[in-house]
Amino acid sequence: MKKLKLGFPKGSLQDSTIELFKKAGIKINVSSRSYFPTSNDDELEIMLVRSQEMAKYVQDGVFDAGLTGFDWICESGAKVKEVCELKYAKSGFRPVRWVLAVPNDSKIKSIKDLQGKRIATELLNYTKKYFAKNKVKANIEFSWGATEAKAGKLVDAIVELTETGSSLRANNLRIVEELLTSTTRLIANAAAWKDAWKREKIENLSILLQGALNAEGMVGLKMNMPFKILPEVEKILPALKKPTISNLSDGNWIALEVIIEESVVKKIIPALKRAGAQGIIEYPLNKIIY
Repeated sequence: MKKLKLGFPKGSLQDSTIELFKKAGIKINVSSRSYFPTSNDDELEIMLVRSQEMAKYVQDGVFDAGLTGFDWICESGAKVKEVCELKYAKSGFRPVRWVLAVPNDSKIKSIKDLQGKRIATELLNYTKKYFAKNKVKANIEFSWGATEAKAGKLVDAIVELTETGSSLRANNLRIVEELLTSTTRLIANAAAWKDAWKREKIENLSILLQGALNAEGMVGLKMNMPFKILPEVEKILPALKKPTISNLSDGNWIALEVIIEESVVKKIIPALKRAGAQGIIEYPLNKIIY
């Protein structure tokens, strides 16, 4: 049987990626003692690898494909095929940001104020390039962790990853500027992308994963109603597209189906009921393929 060697992100993205694959129809089973998860897809050969290392391994053909952040692709300088962008992160569906931060009481107002200063970061190569682009010479060092605690004590500033900024605020830090916005990417090895079977398999993964993300926060609604109230009902529904309408055996009645945001359902179902809709059914969605 042919196999696609897939690099699966270990660490902060691991749980959210497992959940995304589950919604896509691929159940990943991870043992606490193994780096080789199993799945209900026999054509996948999966290994857990840190996101920081993923792009290099995909470039070198250790994996045919993998999932990692755009930031780590930039940091590694690896030459890979970016198949698709997947907008999810550790704790939500917003992009993550690498920001330059300093203590609240610091006199540093811009990157120009860091000439000759010391900066700590895990995103070492990209940060060096960013400072060089801005013509600022500084001592930029790799941080092995606890980066936020170093600002104002061991270093003058840090370049750190944030989703909401809450951790920075909790550590009395303020953002000076943003260096990079990053989302998760499905990437492929160049040779694997040229292989017909592997490319189709990777493209299938892309379709399913994007479909699962498209369905996040969305639900389907079905209902029956007299045809005469359709204009009123259409005003109530904030539809993704025009609703699907079909005739019932009673010529005066129709069935309507629509996809809407889950957050608005509790507001509109009572309104639909009052307008005259009946047999209203709400159902969850795993995938929406555009």
